[in-house]
Amino acid sequence: MERKLATVLFVDLVDSSALVAASDPEIVRRRVTQFFDRVSHCIETHGGTVEKFAGDAVMAAFGIPQSHEDDAERAIRAALGVLESMRELELEARIGIEAGEVVTDDGDSTFATGEAVNLAARLQQNAEPGQILVGPAAHRLTLGRVEVDEVGPVDVRGRNEPVWAWAAVSADGRAPARVAVTPLIGREHELELLENTFARAVRDRRAHLFTVYGEPGVGKTRLTNEFLASLEGSTVLAGRCLPYGESITYWPLAEMVKGAADIADDDPLDVAIEKLRQCCPADAVADLLGLATGVLEAVHGERSQQEIAWAAREWAQLMAQTQPLILVFEDIHWAEEPLLELIEHMTDWVRDGSLLILCLSRPELLDIRSDWGGGRVRATSIELEPLGEADSEQLIDALSEVGDISPETRRALLEKTGGNPLFLEEVMLTVAECGEEQAAAGIPDTLQALIAARIDRLGSGSKAMLQRASVIGRSFWAGALEHLSAGESVEETLEDLQLRDLVVKQSRSSLSNETAYRFKHVLIRDVAYASLTKSARATHHARFAQWLSERAGDELLEIRAHHLDHAASLLADLDGAPPAELAREAAATLQEAGRRSLAREANQAARNSLLRAVELEPTLERRYLAAKAAWRLDDLPAVAREMEAVREEAVRTGDRVLEGKALTGIADVVLMREADPLRARELAEQALSTLDDADPAARFDALRVAWHAAYWVGHLSDAEHYLTEQLTLARAAGRKDLESIAVLTRADTFWARLELDEARAQLQEARELAEESGTINSRGRVLMSWAKIYLLQGHLEQAEEAAQESVQLFSEAGAVWTVARSLNIAAWVSWATGNIEKAEKQFRESIRLLKPIGDRATLCESQRGLAELLLERGRAEEAERFALEARETVGPRDATSRATTAASLALVRAAQGRHEDAEELFRAAFDAIAGTDFREVELEVLERYAPFLRDRGLNDEADRADERRAELFPAAPKSAARIA
Repeated sequence: MERKLATVLFVDLVDSSALVAASDPEIVRRRVTQFFDRVSHCIETHGGTVEKFAGDAVMAAFGIPQSHEDDAERAIRAALGVLESMRELELEARIGIEAGEVVTDDGDSTFATGEAVNLAARLQQNAEPGQILVGPAAHRLTLGRVEVDEVGPVDVRGRNEPVWAWAAVSADGRAPARVAVTPLIGREHELELLENTFARAVRDRRAHLFTVYGEPGVGKTRLTNEFLASLEGSTVLAGRCLPYGESITYWPLAEMVKGAADIADDDPLDVAIEKLRQCCPADAVADLLGLATGVLEAVHGERSQQEIAWAAREWAQLMAQTQPLILVFEDIHWAEEPLLELIEHMTDWVRDGSLLILCLSRPELLDIRSDWGGGRVRATSIELEPLGEADSEQLIDALSEVGDISPETRRALLEKTGGNPLFLEEVMLTVAECGEEQAAAGIPDTLQALIAARIDRLGSGSKAMLQRASVIGRSFWAGALEHLSAGESVEETLEDLQLRDLVVKQSRSSLSNETAYRFKHVLIRDVAYASLTKSARATHHARFAQWLSERAGDELLEIRAHHLDHAASLLADLDGAPPAELAREAAATLQEAGRRSLAREANQAARNSLLRAVELEPTLERRYLAAKAAWRLDDLPAVAREMEAVREEAVRTGDRVLEGKALTGIADVVLMREADPLRARELAEQALSTLDDADPAARFDALRVAWHAAYWVGHLSDAEHYLTEQLTLARAAGRKDLESIAVLTRADTFWARLELDEARAQLQEARELAEESGTINSRGRVLMSWAKIYLLQGHLEQAEEAAQESVQLFSEAGAVWTVARSLNIAAWVSWATGNIEKAEKQFRESIRLLKPIGDRATLCESQRGLAELLLERGRAEEAERFALEARETVGPRDATSRATTAASLALVRAAQGRHEDAEELFRAAFDAIAGTDFREVELEVLERYAPFLRDRGLNDEADRADERRAELFPAAPKSAARIA
C-alpha cells in the first residue's frame, strides 16, 4: 500500500427514478448506457480512471496509478466535458470533486480510500443539477487555472463543520499545465509604469497607447498577463497580428470585435450581423466593422481605410464609456500599415472614454515605423531587457522542480541563457525531463536549438502532431489536426503536448464546436515548422485550406488564400511549377482575398495578393484588379503601364466592361500625372461609351474623371451633364455614398460661379446624405466647402470652426490628400483671422504631405499660398522660390491654378519692382480664365490686381477692377477669400 495525492470525482445522474418510471425499459437501458459511456470517455480522455459504477453514479480518480502535476485541473476539465455531453443527451448530472491524500494498493490498482473520497461524494450529493462543486483542496490546486463561482459553506454529513465549496464554471487553459506559475521577477518597475498609465487613462477618460518592446522570450506576454490579472471591472479584448500579413489587415481588430459581440467564425451571416449591430452604436458603424472584420461575406461597395478607422473609433469609444477598456494588440511588428494607422487614430481621437491600447512588439517594428507613438502626449514605450544575473538566479530557483541544482549547472544556465526568461524556462524543463547532469552537459547555444532538442525527444506521434499544428499557425483547432492526420484521433496526443508545456488550450475558439489550442510560444511553432520537409509542408498547407473551406466557408478566406499560396510556392520550388489544379484554386482564392482587401482599403495587401494571383493563373480580370490596387496606391507609372495592357487585351478579346474600366484608370493618370485634361476627358468619354448602367460604380468613376477634366479647363456648363448622370446612377443604385459625392460636386460648381445660395442648398443636402451613408470623407469635404463659403462672405468665426473640424476629421482618418487639401483651406482662414504663424505652418504641412504623392492640383495652390504669405512677412526671396515652384507644378491646362499661380507670382514681381513683369502675369491670369465660368477665381485675381494698380497710380483702372469685383460679388467684405 502507498499514500498518494489524488483527485476524486463523483458523477450522479439526476432524477434517474423518473426516467425509469416514464420510459420503456429498453429505452432506459440505452440512455443509461449512453450516460456511462460518455462519462467514462470524458474521464479517460483527461487521464483519469473510472474506479467503479454504483447504480447510476460513477466514481473516478485522477493521479492513480500515475500522478500528474495537474490532476485536479484534469478532473475539473473532465467534469465540464461530462456536463456538455449530458446536454447533448438531454440529461442532467451533478458532480463533486475534491483532492487529498488517499491510500491505494501497490501496482496498478485504483482502489482508494481517504477523506477526499468521502468529501467528493458528499459534494456531489449537495450539487444542483448541472453543477460541479469543488472542495477546498481541489480549488487550491487549480487556483488561477479554473474559473469558479464561490458557493460558500456546505453542510456535509458526518462532519461537525461545513465545507467551503466553489462551483466550477470553465477552465480557460491560459496557465501553463506543467510548470508552476512563478512570481514576476525583475519587472516591478515596468509593471508599475503600466499600472500608472492605466490609472491615468481611467482618471482622464482619454485613450493611452502603451507599447512593450522586447526580443522573443524576454517576457512581454508574462508582464501583460500579470497586469491584466490585477484588473477588476474592466473589459479586456485581445488580438494577434499574423506573421503572413497579406489580406488580413484588420485580423486583430476582428478578433476583438468578434469576441466582444460573441461572434463565431462559422456563425450564419444574418446571426453574425445581428450580434454585431447589438454591440455597435449605429448600423453604419456595424456595417463598416463587418467589412473590416470579415463578418460580411459579400462586399456591398468599397469603403475607405479612413471610414473603417472612424468606425473602430466609434466602437471603442462606446465600449470605453461604460467601463475601462483594454485592447491588447500582440505581435504588431507583423501589422500592416492600415492597422498601425488605425491604432494611432484611436489613440488620438477616442475621447470621453477610458481606453488603454497595449501593444506588444519586437524591436523591428521601429525599422518600418521609426516614429511609432512619437509626438503623442498619451503614448508610452518601454523595452524589456534580459534579466540581470540576480534576477535570473531567482527565476531558476522558482522554476526548479528537482530541488537545488549544483553551482556548476547554475553557472552554465546563466551563461547560455543570457537572461532570457523563456530560454531559462525551457532549460529548466529539460532539467526536469532529463535530469540535471544530462541537461547541463548539453545546453544548446540558442533557444531555437534547445526547443528543437525538446521536440526531438517527443514520441513519433506527438512530434508529427506538433509539426502538423505548426503548418496551421500559432493557433490551431483539434478538428483541423484530425483532418491533417487522416481522421486519426488527436485528443491523447494533444494531452501529451499540453503536459510537456508545448501547447496550451484556449478558453475561446473562433469556430463553434471546435477546441482551439495555441503554441505556448511562437518560437516553438517556428522550430517545429522548420523541421518539416517542403513536400510535407505543401501537403499540409493544401489539406488545411480544404478543411477551412469546408468548416468556415468564406469567413476565413484570406487565411485559406495564404495556405494555398504557400502550398503552390513550395511545390513550385520542388517541381518548377505547382499542379495546375492547385494553381487554379490558389489564384481564385487570392483574387477574392485581394478584392476584399480593396474594399477595406488595404491596398498594399490587395496589390500583393492580386499580383500573386496573376502570377499563378493570369486572367484579364485579375490583371485589371492588380492595376486597380496600384491606382489606389498612387503608383502612377504602374497604373499607366498595367491599365494600358489591360485595355489592349480587353479590346482584343471584346471585353467591353474591362476596356471601359481600364480607360477610366488611364484617364485619371493622364489628368493627375500629365496634367492633360483634354486627353483625360477624351479617354473618360471612351470609357463611358463602353460602360452601361449594369455596373453603376464603374460608370460613376468614369463620369467623375470626365467631370474633373472638364472642370480643370473651366467648362462648368459643359460638364453639367456628367453630374446629372452621376446623380441618376447613384439614386437608381441606392448608393447614398455616391450620391453624396455627386451632390457635393454640384455644390462646388455653384460656388465656383459665385451662386452661393444654390451652393448652400446643395451642401446641406450633401451633408445629410453623407451622414446617412456614414462616409467620413464626404462629411469632411462638406465642411471644407462650408469653410470656403464662410470665408468668402467674411464669416470668419464660422469659417474657422468648419475648417478646423474638416482638418480634424481627415486627420482622424489619416487620409493624406484630403488632410493636405483641408490644411490649405485652414491656412487661408488662419491668415484671414490674423494668425499668420499658424497659417504658415499649415501651408508648409500641406506641401510636405502632397509632394511625395506627385499631386499637381492642390500642391501648386499651397505653394503659391505660402509664397503670398511669405511676401507679406517681408521674405521676398523665399516667396519667389515658392511662387516659381507653383508655376512649375501647375498643369498647362489647369485654368484655375494657372490663374491663381500667375497672380501670386505677379505680387512677388511687383514687390521686386518688376512692374512690367507683374502686369504681364496679371494679364496671363485673366486670360487663363477668360471664357470660363470661374467667377470666384476672377474675383480672387481682381482682389490682388486692384491694389497693384493703385500702388502704381493707375486709379481709373483700379476703380474699374473694383467695379467688376462688386458686380461679381456685391456683398463682398473688405477682405475677400484668397482661395481657389
